[in-house]
Amino acid sequence: VEVRLSSLSKDETKAIIVAFSDRSKGTYYYYDIEKDELIMLAELSPWLKTDDMAKMSPVKYESRDGLTIHGYLTLPLNYNKGDRIPDVVKPHGGPWVRDYWGFNSEIQFLANKGYAVFQMNYRGSTGYGRSFWEKSFKQWGKDMQNDITDGVNWLIDEGIADPDKIAIYGASYGGYATLAGLTFTPDLYACGVDYVGVSNLYTFMQSMPAYWKPYLEIIKAIWYDEDNDQEKKIMDEVSPVFHIDNITKPLFVIQGANDPRVNIDESDQIVSGLRAKGVTVPYMVKYDEGHGFGKEENMMDLYKAMMGFLAQNLKQ
Repeated sequence: VEVRLSSLSKDETKAIIVAFSDRSKGTYYYYDIEKDELIMLAELSPWLKTDDMAKMSPVKYESRDGLTIHGYLTLPLNYNKGDRIPDVVKPHGGPWVRDYWGFNSEIQFLANKGYAVFQMNYRGSTGYGRSFWEKSFKQWGKDMQNDITDGVNWLIDEGIADPDKIAIYGASYGGYATLAGLTFTPDLYACGVDYVGVSNLYTFMQSMPAYWKPYLEIIKAIWYDEDNDQEKKIMDEVSPVFHIDNITKPLFVIQGANDPRVNIDESDQIVSGLRAKGVTVPYMVKYDEGHGFGKEENMMDLYKAMMGFLAQNLKQ
């Protein structure tokens, strides 16, 4: 259980404390510091039984260039050591954020359906120091993607993942990583789910919302600058939409039509390009959503469709 200070009174004599774990959303307490008195306020999800939830374990592996990559592995409750099972590889978005240990409804849902869920904090993930972050500069589709690939191979070598039943699923930058995975390492995955992901670095940078414009020069310096001939060449190399002939495994694309961060054109390009080649691509667009679904009915549709897609491609 992790215990955190949630709120503190101005005179620092009273506090709100939250205690949570990987199998519980947590419980809030009122703590009178002077009296050393603790009173439970509310349990966030008492209907979820801890014993029914899967354990999220911290893991680490070494990248091909010798970097230590940390992550988390969640195994289904009925997992027996030595079994090779279907795995969902889930790179986080951002990319300058990180995955944390703790309760995650989506991870629990996938584990409940019998999948191992593998999350990795590839280079550029925050919380591991400046040097680790800087190693992600100019590395979209390159070393950042290699960190994910190396993690998948580690999972296979550990005897956990069935090498023929591995899916990659991510949102935003994780969606880009999904498309890059299916494009640049097509033999590694059985299928992929791209959720509001970037497919074309040119159109992505050109369609950035107004509130990102002040950061555009920083983004060009840290990502890629199309005005630099050498970097333009790399942008061509790492934009999945220019290499759709490499996509040979089933792909499911999900997009919010009002997404200000990753414009719907990013998903339209990859879907229309594949469909033009006669490839069937299930494509879910919700016209009342943006960068990720927030409405319950839309989330229900998303997970129903995604579970059917994963079952079809990983459990047959």
